[in-house]
Amino acid sequence: MSNAIRLVNGPLLYQNGALLPDDGTASREKTMAWSILQSHNTSGNPEKLKIRFDGMASHDITYVGIIQTARASGMTRFPLPYVLTCCHNSLCAVGGTINADDHTFGLSAAKKYGGTFVPPHIAVIHQYMREMMAGCGKMLLGSDSHTRYGALGTLGVGEGGPELAKQLVGRTYDIDTPEVIAIHLSGTPAMGVGPQDVALAIIGEVFKNGFVKNKVMEFVGPGIANLPMDYRLGIDVMTTETTCLTSIWETDETVREYLAIHGRENEYAKLSAADGAKYDGAVMIDLSAMRPMIALPFHPSNTYEIAEFLKNPGDYLREVEKEAAANGMVGCKLTDKVVDGKVLVDQGVIGGCAGGLFDNLCAAADVLRGKSVGTGAFTLNAYPASQPVYLGLIENGAAADLIAAGAAFKTAFCGPCFGAGDVPRNNGLSIRHTTRNFPNREGSKPGDRQAAAVALMDARSIAATAAAGGVLTSADTLPAGTIVPVSYKFNDSSYKNRVYNGIGQPDEAAELVFGPNITDWPQMPHLTDHLLLKFASVIHDPVTTTDELIPSGETSSYRSNPLRLAEFALSRKDPDYVPRAKACAAEDAAELLAKHGLPTDTMLKSVIFATKPGDGSAREQAASCQRVLGGGANVAVEYATKRYRSNLINWGMLPLRLKNADDNALFAIGDYLFLKDIRSAIAAKSSDVVGLLLKADGSTVPVAMTLDGLTDAEREILLAGSLINYYAQA
Repeated sequence: MSNAIRLVNGPLLYQNGALLPDDGTASREKTMAWSILQSHNTSGNPEKLKIRFDGMASHDITYVGIIQTARASGMTRFPLPYVLTCCHNSLCAVGGTINADDHTFGLSAAKKYGGTFVPPHIAVIHQYMREMMAGCGKMLLGSDSHTRYGALGTLGVGEGGPELAKQLVGRTYDIDTPEVIAIHLSGTPAMGVGPQDVALAIIGEVFKNGFVKNKVMEFVGPGIANLPMDYRLGIDVMTTETTCLTSIWETDETVREYLAIHGRENEYAKLSAADGAKYDGAVMIDLSAMRPMIALPFHPSNTYEIAEFLKNPGDYLREVEKEAAANGMVGCKLTDKVVDGKVLVDQGVIGGCAGGLFDNLCAAADVLRGKSVGTGAFTLNAYPASQPVYLGLIENGAAADLIAAGAAFKTAFCGPCFGAGDVPRNNGLSIRHTTRNFPNREGSKPGDRQAAAVALMDARSIAATAAAGGVLTSADTLPAGTIVPVSYKFNDSSYKNRVYNGIGQPDEAAELVFGPNITDWPQMPHLTDHLLLKFASVIHDPVTTTDELIPSGETSSYRSNPLRLAEFALSRKDPDYVPRAKACAAEDAAELLAKHGLPTDTMLKSVIFATKPGDGSAREQAASCQRVLGGGANVAVEYATKRYRSNLINWGMLPLRLKNADDNALFAIGDYLFLKDIRSAIAAKSSDVVGLLLKADGSTVPVAMTLDGLTDAEREILLAGSLINYYAQA
């Protein structure tokens, strides 16, 4: 946690740069978020939004499925600018030719439907969108959870693939008008404090209490002017880890200069909150009081000041070992990293949309200039976020300084963020300026007795650690003046010479190029009058991430093949889930219904209970894999993110939520839950659902649940059995 942050409950009035208790005159119409949302709203109702976006982006884990879904739903061309990037599977060698086949499909789709295709190693998805697509007042949708361009005045929303497919067939993104939380910045960060430090401090304060969950984070205050553009971008992209809906920042001449450097000054507009703006709460941040931070495994919210951590590192690491054991990583032992009171780490990584920015890598070069990372086990790897950034580092000498110090440069790739690149040794500890450090994000395979862990830190402290030969070191110990401001010149020659840009120029005669792993979605039945659900997994962990629902890393190559990918569902959290779900799908439903005296128009499906599922990635496969295996619903105390709940709905699964959280103790694997007249209830817009739990001992227990918050379109999708079915019948 950080002493530089204070949370304030609302409602609040924004006046002359200050946040005051609302005197009844504050208006949310005066926030930046309201203005942008309403300018993209097509519903005519300011409280019930139907959003059309200015553009979209997907990477090579998601774009095949999105395009396949949209094709099945009647799409004949991309109706808005759509960027397809190849930054997730560009280095993953699983599955033979699968990754290259997907890339070829992406290029052929960009040609046929009129889109932009960014080949492997050229740019990570969010850096390309920052450089080439974001602009003040825009809204962009991405099939990656870190779709955040708020520092450039753009509301970026990360969602599951079906939400992008909706835009491709002329539909809208439907949400209630969200609450808005002011993020008030004051002061100036000290030299050794970087954007990841600020971001981690915020996440540590607001994640567990849900302070900004599904809300807009609106950055205001005089401290913004003291932050370079890359610094703002580095904070902004990490807002995803707070579980907010999106983010927006006040814009100024720094933003104008950034857009001008990238040849898009016409995209600039001054954005600011007006006096009288109403906020539903505030996060007050004194940047001057910030200190270098570390997020210990296994979540970005597990944060401490590095100086605090280093006082008693063994105590903190013992707690991490306990959590590792609880996640099946019984061999993970990190306390042996403490030697003579110092913490020895095995690896440093600076890369991706959060770390691989020009300023971050220049700062690392300042720290390591004339020094050595050492000839021992410690390694340092750098992934510039785009080829233009890489070229800039070459031209100003920063790349040479890092390489001379022993760092290895690699191309634009997101792998270290999701477990497909730079896997450390068994029991290794990696420090990374990337986005996440969930369990298994670094390549752990507990079933094979392989375990490692990632701690998140800023590039400045990672470089300080590298300069110390792998001894964990805070950047606030560096001599004054070590890190100096830099200027950047954007050279887009790599884009001009390699990126296919066919936006607005579809070629109907072009043929899609399919690989053998690219398959269509299986048929999904519509919802019947009644539903019988069999519990195939019961998870009582406080949070279940999308990584646990469908692992990242080596599974990525199979995401164009729904049936093959489904074999990995819950493989690290509950390895018996897949055979249980398959066994449920193979049961004789007629015999089972007769045994329990249930109506014949009852569909048998499997179900998962998890306390709070869906934190993390936007990937739709966390839900679609369950559906492919015969899933019909999730039951939860709450859903970690809107995007996971939306994914369930779009794949035809009921997002049931317990009215009494304690009822979760009733569920056991193999129990059945009968939902009588569920189709009629959904059609009648009823939210209350009473299920009858059929226990193995023959007893029955009523369970009160809710389907609250469903839009009319979401109800129609559930009735149809999936988004694809819904469009097919339209």
